[in-house]
This record gives sequence, structure tokens and C-alpha cells, in this order.
Amino acid sequence: MSGTMIPDPISELADLQPPHDPYALYARLRDSSPVCWSDRIGSWVLTRYEDCLAVLRDPASFASDWRRIGENTPEPLLSIQSLDPPEHTGIRRLLVDAVRAIDYSGLAKAVTAEVGRRLANLSRRESFDYVTEFAAPLALKTITTVLGCPPIDPDWFFPLSQRIVDGMDAGIWPETDEPAVSARAELADVTGTWLSRRCSEGLIGYVTAAAATSGVARPVLLNSLRAVLHAGFESAGRLLGIGFAALLAEPDGMAKLATSAPGLAMEEIVRFAAPVQADGRACVAQRRLGGQLIAAGDPVTIMFGAANRDPARFAAPDVLDFTRRPNPHLGFGRGAHSCLGQPLAILQARIVFTTIAVEYPRARTVREPVYRRNLTLRGISSHEASLH
Repeated sequence: MSGTMIPDPISELADLQPPHDPYALYARLRDSSPVCWSDRIGSWVLTRYEDCLAVLRDPASFASDWRRIGENTPEPLLSIQSLDPPEHTGIRRLLVDAVRAIDYSGLAKAVTAEVGRRLANLSRRESFDYVTEFAAPLALKTITTVLGCPPIDPDWFFPLSQRIVDGMDAGIWPETDEPAVSARAELADVTGTWLSRRCSEGLIGYVTAAAATSGVARPVLLNSLRAVLHAGFESAGRLLGIGFAALLAEPDGMAKLATSAPGLAMEEIVRFAAPVQADGRACVAQRRLGGQLIAAGDPVTIMFGAANRDPARFAAPDVLDFTRRPNPHLGFGRGAHSCLGQPLAILQARIVFTTIAVEYPRARTVREPVYRRNLTLRGISSHEASLH
């Protein structure tokens, strides 16, 4: 495969210093090479909104299940995230029904109480690490409440979860692949104990009751519960981290948020600071995108972060605009593989950010946030902040 004679876009992303601001590079790629080939990961890279959306809307031509182009997929990776119809249909329907059955009113009350308690304790200190002492523990507490599973030891879970996130960039750093596959299998073993115990509460209770008649293979069910736990923690938790940093970096960001419509504000934060930056598809049938011919068998990488800042779709895309409407961002994907946990992530973020904006309007950064090197799922490892 040969592409246009430009610097490798993924190598440029991997080498960015500081690593947390890829948007100038995204803009250059959208303007000069919106569909370009990366030798670093052996994939086409898409940065325009129109092209990214076209791929998401065409699952017949662009597969999430890489076995459709002859790739071998290890069993720990077979889940709702990596399957296409017809296998995807059963597990998707089961989990969509389970998510719809959540008591969102009760969940909102529980999260509000938890957020209030944690912030009150942290407000007694001059400063604290917002990520490790607030966002990550809160995200874990929220997703375990939703699942209805036993408490999870954060000292075990946090590094295991990070190994899975690191493995999402295995095309760039191959050494992360095997630890990530092993971590997924370890986490799926834990979800298996939940079903064996026949938990009666939360999403797991719903799935346990429906599993026998769902027609979903047990390994797929366990892997999908693992995916719900991991994505529910990482995507939602990283949104809390990156969104908070974006709000504090915005002049009067908290004051603007406090007087904005929460629904519009949360969607804009997701567009502006979405942690999910990229996803992959396999081209099954030859297609043309952005003037380039994508051959059957070619991998395609959708750059959500670039699409969400495309000026052809969003006016003033680099401005955090809490009145933006419409806001058809791709922060949660689109189509059959869109994020199941979207309402949960939005609920949690709304409660956290509006609580801080209203009750702690003087919140500020004490030490600039430190971003992880991850490209697929952006995140902050530490952010010293103060609530006063």
C-alpha cells in the first residue's frame, strides 16, 4: 500500500510534545491530507467529519469484526465492541434493554450524594489530585453501582484497566498488545463470577435473568460485561478529567457553565474534549473516500477528535460554546457501535461539573494536568487542583 508523500500522521501524533494537544495537527491533516495512509499502523487515517461519518454509517462496507477480512481475533476480544451482525445483534439488544431498565432517577440521586460527599471532603484541603482522588474513584463507584456488582479493589483494577487502554495503541507500541489481551481475559474471569453468583441487582441482575434465553454465547456475554465495566469506567472517568481541565482552561469557564443549559453544555464538552479519539474499521468492499480508493482488506482509522473539530461541520470548532445547537459530534460514535453508556457518562459529567460550577466557582488548577501518552483514549494521569 502506498499513500501520499507526507510525514506519517500517526508517527507525528505519537511524537507530539506536549502530548495533550493534537488539534493543530488534526487541522493540518484535514486541510492537506484528509484521507492519508499511515505506514506506522498500516491504516488509512480519516480526519474529516464527512468521511468519518460515512464509514460509521456503512457497516456493510466497513467492519468492526476483523474476521470479515480474514484476521484472527482472540476469544478475549470477542464482545459487543468487536462483533458485527448477526452475532452483534443479540448481545447489543440484550445490553440495550438492560441499560434502558436502569433507574436513572435513583442513580442521579446516588451520584449526586456521592459527588457532594467527596467534594466536601476534598474542599477541606488546600489542593488535591482531581484525577486520582476524585474522578477515577467516582467513576469506578458509579459503574459498579450501575452494574450491581460487588465492590472492586481499585489497587487491582486501575493498573489492569490502564493496560487495556495501552493496548488500544498496540499498532503504535506493539509491546502493549499481549499485556492488554491478558488483562481483558483476567477482567472477563471476574465478570464470570458475577453471573455464577446470580447477582440480582443492577445491569448484571438484568443480564443474569435474560442470559439463558438470549442466545448469546457465554464467552461473548462475559467479554461484553467486561467491556461495559471497562468502557463505563475509562470513557466516563476520562471525560471527567479532560472536561474539568478544559473548563478550568476556559476564561470564566465555570461561571459560563453555571448559567448554561446543562444538556447543551455537556454535549459541547464531549465534542470539545472527548476522550475517545479514534476507532478502527476494516474495509470489506472497495470504497472511495476523500479522493482515495480504499481497497477491500484495508484498515481504516476514524479520528473522532479531528472530526469533532472540523470547521466544515462546526462553526468556530476550537471554541467551547455551551449554546451550540445542533451539535452532532461523534464523541460517542454513531450507528450500531455507538457507545451504550452515553446516557450514564452524560449524567455523571453533568452532576460533577454543575456541582463544582455552582458550589465551588473558584475551582482552579494548581499544577498543570499531566496527560497520558494514549492516543486512542486520551486521559490525564494527574491534575492538582483546588476548590477555593
